Amino acid sequence: MSKTKLLSVKNLAISFKSDLKEKEVIHNINFELNTNEILGIVGESGSGKSVSSLAIMDLLPKKISKITSGEILFENANLLDVQASDIQKIRGNDIAMIFQEPMSSLNPSMTCGNQVVEILQCHTNMTRSEAKAETLKLFEEVKLPLPELTFNKYPHEISGGQKQRVMIAMAISCRPKILIADEPTTALDVTVQRDVIQLLKSLQSTNEMSIIFISHDLALVSEIADRVLVMYQGKIVEEGSSETIFKSPNHNYTKALIGSRPSLDIRLKVLPTISDFMAEKAQSEVISNEDRKTKHQILYQNPPLLEVIDLEKAYFSNIGLFKKAQGFKAVNGISFKLYEGETLGLVGESGCGKSTLGNAILQLDKATSGTLIYKGRDITNLSPKDLKGLRKEIQIIFQDPYSSLNPRLTVGNTVMEPMIVHQLYNSKKERKEKVMELLERVGLEPEHFYRYPHEFSGGQRQRIGIARTIAVQPKLIICDESVSALDISVQAQVLNLLNELKEKFGFTYIFISHDLSVVKYMSDQLLVMKDGQTEEIGDADKIYEKPESSYTQKLIEAIPKGL
Repeated sequence: MSKTKLLSVKNLAISFKSDLKEKEVIHNINFELNTNEILGIVGESGSGKSVSSLAIMDLLPKKISKITSGEILFENANLLDVQASDIQKIRGNDIAMIFQEPMSSLNPSMTCGNQVVEILQCHTNMTRSEAKAETLKLFEEVKLPLPELTFNKYPHEISGGQKQRVMIAMAISCRPKILIADEPTTALDVTVQRDVIQLLKSLQSTNEMSIIFISHDLALVSEIADRVLVMYQGKIVEEGSSETIFKSPNHNYTKALIGSRPSLDIRLKVLPTISDFMAEKAQSEVISNEDRKTKHQILYQNPPLLEVIDLEKAYFSNIGLFKKAQGFKAVNGISFKLYEGETLGLVGESGCGKSTLGNAILQLDKATSGTLIYKGRDITNLSPKDLKGLRKEIQIIFQDPYSSLNPRLTVGNTVMEPMIVHQLYNSKKERKEKVMELLERVGLEPEHFYRYPHEFSGGQRQRIGIARTIAVQPKLIICDESVSALDISVQAQVLNLLNELKEKFGFTYIFISHDLSVVKYMSDQLLVMKDGQTEEIGDADKIYEKPESSYTQKLIEAIPKGL
């Protein structure tokens, strides 16, 4: 089928107001979307991807934003000249959007089915029973298991991947001509991510609609898009077919988006960052197999730092007043040894028990049975006093650097707080000096001591979280999805920092992530979990090269590798 122009964005410029100042964030961008086409838009946070798409949907905040120039032509009509009442008819009917975070986008007080019914009744003349029948058809179309059951469930009762499918069903319910998917797979497991990509491609082909697919992950975009736009600091810096952009990038920023992601083929000593590529300094030393082998010989000749033996964590729920409580084993008989200076990668799909295992080791959620031996001592059932001492030795870096920081404390006081709890150093002055040193160590400035978490970017907040974690000089750090929400380049910076700190202070890591390329880059050993049990354990490189388990193979095959 021949493709014709469906959407044209011409010389679009957008400004935002703050403190009586106006700042332009989108600088005269131009692009087109054809019929029956998937257009990928890639770039990091702040590049202008989402702002551009919100402008198309007329969803920019009216009080603080302003379109200063340009046109957005949909079927030759300028959407910027269309009245608000008419835009509402176009939005949902002709142009629909899937938002990044399905949990915050879905109404928690309505069942999943009723949320789709509401959309259909708002935009069509369907009766309630017709809308329900259409919703069940949509749930089948987006491959939701047991559509009838899902219809009556609330968002919190289904998985992240299923919530995203409900969002997709809502978006395609009126059979739009354009679907805008804004980071629809962020923080999803690689297998769920692949399912969502394949689903969108299938829906696009069946309904002959056009898709604008927005992501910071160029490898992922190359798997779905026909054409790709690369955005950087509010401008389009490169445009072309997926194959051309991925295999023969011209702009240094495009090269950076590809090169900053850990490779599955080679292991670099230091990951290159965006600034390295922009300054044309993107060179890094490769860690050879011999170097790795020598390091492991030294690591594994000492006794283990931590030994986990047959660990189990069960949860019980009462399903009725007179019925027996039912048990569910989130962690079921896990055993492994962790050596000082080692990084153990922990992977598996959501719900496999990774975070539960981490919390059981930290004793934030006590294990039901099994044994934990730390430095040769049984720590399974410590007294509260001894447990406080252990907290200094074993620390955690959380997934969300914003919600894990107290918004009312300055950065300095946030990092100093655990020092006070564990009575480190002799005075406030000495603690403050140590905090200043730590902030510099994690790539922040001493003056950041007096600022609050909301004044920092996601990557900077994660650095604050790392500074807080290492403030008590721990031996073992559990990194629970600590880079999953970060842009590719910021992720590279944080991974480099973690490795640098490991070398300097001799840290030992348990690195939990759903991003298998990141886990391979960081890990010495790899533990693959499925349904609370060990699916496979061994040298990270060997498992990636030749997985013994079909489940591990499925996880590795789902990693976006580009064209």
